Amino acid sequence: MAEETPPNAEETGEVPEKPHTPPDLLLFGKWDSTEVVVNDVGLARYISLKPVLIPHTAGRHSHKRFHKSNVPIVERFVNKLLNAGKRKEKKTRTGRNAGKKAKAIGILKRVFEMIDYRTGLNPIQVLVTSIENAAPAEETTRISYGGMAYPRSVDVAPQRRIDLALRSLAVGAVRAAHKSAKSFEECIVDELLLAYKNDPSSYAISRKEERERVARSAR
Repeated sequence: MAEETPPNAEETGEVPEKPHTPPDLLLFGKWDSTEVVVNDVGLARYISLKPVLIPHTAGRHSHKRFHKSNVPIVERFVNKLLNAGKRKEKKTRTGRNAGKKAKAIGILKRVFEMIDYRTGLNPIQVLVTSIENAAPAEETTRISYGGMAYPRSVDVAPQRRIDLALRSLAVGAVRAAHKSAKSFEECIVDELLLAYKNDPSSYAISRKEERERVARSAR
C-alpha cells in the first residue's frame, strides 16, 4: 500500500511559524535582544529591549518625560556601574569608574562573554531575569499622623522597582570586589548569576527580601 502523505498547511488551515530572523543590530555584534522574554508583566513596559550595537544613546531621550523607559536596559545597567562606589558626605555615589562610560561598556562586554561561556544563555536574558528577581514589590514609607511618624507599607512603582534592582546588582558586585582576589568582571558575573537563580546569597536578592520583610511588618 502506498504511504499517505501528510496534509500541508493549506489543507489544515494552520499558519506555519516563521523562523526568527535576528535584527541587523546585535549587542556587541553577538547577542540578540529581540528574543529576550520579560516574564513580569508589570515591568515589561519599562524594560526597553531595543536592538543596539553599543549601549550608549548619548542622552537622546533625556528631554522626554519618563525617558528612562526608552533607554535600553543594558545601558541603564552600565550607567549604574559608573557610580556604584562608596557614598561621600553629600550622599552621592562616586566610584573609580565615575564618568568612564567607555570603560564600563568594555567591562560589561567581558561580563557578557563570561556569562555566555559559562552558561550558554543569552546574557541579556540573564540580566533581565536578574532584574525581575531582584525588584522589590513592596517597601515602607513614613506617614505623619497626630505629630507622630509611622511606617506604612506601600507598593513600589514599576520604574522604581527596576531602579532599585539595578542599583542593588551594581552595589553588590562592587562590594564583592572590594579587597577580593576576584576581578570586577567576575564579581559582576557571580552577582548576576546568583540573582538569575534567585539565590538568597546574592546581595540584590537579600536586599529585596529585607525590604519586603520590613514592609510586611508595617502593613
